[in-house]
Formats: sequence, structure tokens, C-alpha cells
Amino acid sequence: MPLSRLRQSETLLAVAALVGSMASLCIGTSFAKSLFGAVGAQGTVALRVGFAALILIAVWRPWRFRLSGTHARAIALYGAALGATNLLFYMSLRTIPLGLAIAIEFTGPLTVAVLSSRRAIDFLWIACAVAGLVLLLPLGDAATHLDPVGIGFALAAGVGWALYIVFGQMAGNAHGGQATSLGMTMAALVALPFGLAHAGPALFSPAVLLAGLAVGLMSSAIPYSLEMVALKRLPRRTFGILLSLEPAMGALAGLAFLHEQLTLIQWVAIAAIITASIGCTATSRGKS
Repeated sequence: MPLSRLRQSETLLAVAALVGSMASLCIGTSFAKSLFGAVGAQGTVALRVGFAALILIAVWRPWRFRLSGTHARAIALYGAALGATNLLFYMSLRTIPLGLAIAIEFTGPLTVAVLSSRRAIDFLWIACAVAGLVLLLPLGDAATHLDPVGIGFALAAGVGWALYIVFGQMAGNAHGGQATSLGMTMAALVALPFGLAHAGPALFSPAVLLAGLAVGLMSSAIPYSLEMVALKRLPRRTFGILLSLEPAMGALAGLAFLHEQLTLIQWVAIAAIITASIGCTATSRGKS
């Protein structure tokens, strides 16, 4: 096979893997929301990150690699941010649609990206993101009637995601599999007390545990594995642009699996935040 066709095939495989990752995440999160009635958002998060941690520990066996004190502290911060982000995000899903929660959460990494630059074009992306948020906030006659508490949790999840990126870069010097598996274990330690306090013994019902395993696979293990395939074959900028479509995929998953109907204003808000994310990624000065 000619080299150009081989590269094209690898690129198509990477794009398919990333789209599959986002689809798996959104479908898994939609399914997770159906568990809220049994164990609440807190219990669902505990199951998700708990099973994800067990799977990653089994795959990577992190005890095989040396771990310095500096790396251990960085991984602990990274994992704590991951656990808090998951918990806050799932708390937001109790009262606002999936696609909107993802869009609001996206403002966290977008802020990190914009703050790393001072170019004039970045203010355009800030304006797009702010416009999208303003359209979603319950203000004035044009309010979309979203629960303010749910919006607050989603915004807090965005802050958690921003910290996850910062701490993840700090933990990046450790072995990748070790950092991911131990980080997810730390996330489980953060989320588990909240899940136990809210759900109690119901968390260990066989049916709930089986559903939790499915959520852990669909929302964490499969997406992370597919993302790894995409990251190895796609330029970072292309990866970021494609990942920016996740709020739209979340909205479609919410519509298909949870029957969450969005208003025209809410779709416009999602489009504004996606535009900001794509624009920020496409015009960044990082490695392309």
C-alpha cells in the first residue's frame, strides 16, 4: 500500500476511534443517568470511577513501575481533581440536560487554553463562550429556565476540569499507565464516601453493581482506550477540534436515550461554545 494511502487509513482510523470514544462516553453517561433513581448521582459516580479504577489497575498493574514522591503527589492532585470533576458533573445532570452540562463544563478547559495566550483573536473565542453561557443562564425574559443549582454544579465541574488539566500536566512525567490507573484510584477514593453516604447498602445490590460495571466500561475504560488510539495518530490540534464536538454529541445522546428536548436558544448556546472551543484550538500556537 502506498505511504499516502497508509497515512490516510491511519487518520480515518484515528478519527473513527475519537468519534467512537465520544459516542461511548455520551451513551454511557446517558445510561448512568438512569441509575440516579436507585443510587443517586453520588452513588453513580462512585460506581463509575470505582469500576474504572479496578479495570485500569488490572490492565496497567502500576506497582511494576517506580514511583517517586514528587510523582505521587502530582498523581494524587490529578486524581482528586478527576474525582471532584466527575462528582460535580453528575450532580449537575440531576437537573439539566446532558448536552448543556457538557457545554458548560467545556468552559473550564477553554479558559485554561485562552489564559495561556494574550493574542487578540483569543478575545473572540472568549466572547463566543461568554455569549453561549449568557444564553444558558436563567436571566431575563429570554431565560432558558435551567436550574441555577445545576448550572452552578456544571460550572464547578468546569473549574475541576481546568485543574485536572493543570495537575495532569504535572503528573505527565510519570509513566502514563501508572498515572492514569493510580489517578483513577484516587478519584474513586474521593467519590466513594459520597456514594456510600447517599446510597448506603443499595450501592452493592447485584443489579446496581452490574449496571455500574457497564457505566465504568462505557464512560471510562472504552473512551480512554479509544482516545489513546486517536492521540497516537492525530495531530494535537486536529484532536482538539474534533473533541470540541462533544457537547453536540451529548445533546444528541440526551435526546435519543433520555428524551431531553432542547430549545432553539439552548442549541445556539451549545453552538457558540463549540465555536469557541474549535476556534481556540485551531488558532493555537501549540504543536499542530
